[in-house]
Amino acid sequence: MPEGLDFVEVPMSDSIESRLKEDRRFPPSAEFCRHARIQSHAAYTSLHQLSLEDPETFWREHTTDLVFRTPWKKISEWNLPKAKFFVGATLNVSESCLDRHLQTGEATRAAIVWEGEPGDTRTLTYLELHREVVRLTAALADLGVKQGDRVAIYMGMVPETAVAMLACARLGATHSVIFGGFSSDALRERINDCGAKVLLTQDGAWRRGSVVPLKKMADEALAKTPSIEKVLVLRRIGHDRCPVTMKEGRDLWWEDALERKPSDASMKLAKHPEAFDAEHPLFILYTSGSTGKPKGVMHTTAGYLAGVHVSTKYVFDLRAGDVYWCTADVGWVTGHSYLVYGPLSCGATVMLYEGAPNFPDWSRFWQLVEKHGVTILYTAPTAIRAFIRAGDEWPAKHDLSSLRLLGSVGEPINPEAWTWYHRVIGGGRCPIVDTWWQTETGSIMLTTLPGACYSKPGSTGLPFFGVDIAVVKDRGEECKANEGGKLVIRQPWPSMARTLWNDDQRYLDTYWNVIPNVYFTGDGARRDEDGYFWVVGRIDDVLNVAGHRIGTAEIESALVSHPAVAEAAAVGRPDDLKGQALVVFVTLKQGHEAKDLKSKLVEHIDKEIGKFARPDAVRFTDSLPKTRSGKIMRRLLKEIAAGNEAKGDTSTLEDLSVLAKLRTDEE
Repeated sequence: MPEGLDFVEVPMSDSIESRLKEDRRFPPSAEFCRHARIQSHAAYTSLHQLSLEDPETFWREHTTDLVFRTPWKKISEWNLPKAKFFVGATLNVSESCLDRHLQTGEATRAAIVWEGEPGDTRTLTYLELHREVVRLTAALADLGVKQGDRVAIYMGMVPETAVAMLACARLGATHSVIFGGFSSDALRERINDCGAKVLLTQDGAWRRGSVVPLKKMADEALAKTPSIEKVLVLRRIGHDRCPVTMKEGRDLWWEDALERKPSDASMKLAKHPEAFDAEHPLFILYTSGSTGKPKGVMHTTAGYLAGVHVSTKYVFDLRAGDVYWCTADVGWVTGHSYLVYGPLSCGATVMLYEGAPNFPDWSRFWQLVEKHGVTILYTAPTAIRAFIRAGDEWPAKHDLSSLRLLGSVGEPINPEAWTWYHRVIGGGRCPIVDTWWQTETGSIMLTTLPGACYSKPGSTGLPFFGVDIAVVKDRGEECKANEGGKLVIRQPWPSMARTLWNDDQRYLDTYWNVIPNVYFTGDGARRDEDGYFWVVGRIDDVLNVAGHRIGTAEIESALVSHPAVAEAAAVGRPDDLKGQALVVFVTLKQGHEAKDLKSKLVEHIDKEIGKFARPDAVRFTDSLPKTRSGKIMRRLLKEIAAGNEAKGDTSTLEDLSVLAKLRTDEE
């Protein structure tokens, strides 16, 4: 069984079903549909059916603009837990993301438009990005990096991070990007697990006006990382604000390494890279495990690239002239798939921002949208709720008319947050594509294609191409419409993770041995009568309170619909009488105080869901414990609610001080 999950059937009560049965539908405008890549629900249905019934034809038709040196002979081979896609093909991912655009007249198109937190800016065209990747590829080759080696990347949100990823892909070295906010302990653990040979880092990074000393933290980790031979250090901050210590024989400045004349062999390899097998490991990305040991999710070359390329093109309806901004950090899978590989393989202009959304104030995102003419914005519900809490006056200061499409990613979005996003940021005109997927899936699994399907606030929509997804009971029997169950994927798909690095058994036990012959996502969900999926959260976030099954997403959506509430998290604590007692943690919007709100919120739950869902405790807090990708860490809140010390892996926690600052009302 997956680690830390207590598996139960998750039928929903009638009250919860009626609460979640969102009747509002938001179709795309006729004008949007006229120009969309997929213009009708019938067209979507036809393509989805083709992708499942004849995947050979579908993937041949939709990957023609990717560069395969050797064509593939067979779409897939599947023998649990081993999967292969595009069997027999060879390719180099960087050619599809860079070289092909130089040959199609797009060399002068902006590839990356970057703004640093202090306001400094850079624009790299596809030609310039290609040149930087070639230079770094040659430098890495001269440092001894070769096909199959692992390279760790511990950097901030600067263009060189994307350059580093693409240079590794060009060489055939498997990269492991480690989020620049991780501690030295977390960095050391990940380097040692993957056995990285080289570390790419920078002196420091800007964060809310302060400097994060990345090289200093890297040095602490490197004291116990025997596999690391060389370290390349990018100057981002400068010696006055961020002095660093360089270890002779190991550490090199990034600029110095690139300015050295490379060997003829390395430059030849960089300019004319090798092609690799379709199943060659492209990257390892670590995600938290409940046991405390992070899981090294391993993605391969052709299947991953095909998945992110096709989904980027159709989910975001990319067109020439778009300025596309995914606000995720490149250290998370969303940054990998929808900031680097997906958009660049499609020839998009990608917006990249170094800083926080609220520095120097809450208008920063909206200032950037106006300044750079952003047309597509892809962000997280956590950020959206934070913007709601800050107030409508911040986006109102800026012209957001360039936006034509909005996206949501990371966790289920509350209907109230969805409608605010649509009304205030999208001006009521922009389609919203909510998306559900995971580090392990590699690319988007559920969404609403913006020119083909209407949206329902709070629903993750319909299956993407090549995705056979269902809601089932414990033994795999498919649930009826609106019946809660486990979200599973019933057949392999190209961008799926192939294994956990050096741990095939954990991969099997976590994903494939729960329900025979299907991939278990770990999430609970339901599918409504229109075929739309509603993800209600992790299975271990479904509570059993006095015989009632209550999904945390339902409780949280009800609380957020109260005008005083900005964010909410619902968890269970052991209770001798009820089995589990319901505890909710609430952050309030500006201008509201906790005094006298406790009883009002309980009454609000009574009205929205029913008295059976009444919380046993309402706790007010200034902030909730979240991962650096914006997900609420309910596992830690469960420990706090039960009066225990928070335990387990906290390496992805954004701010450890939040745990100490949580305050409670007198009960």
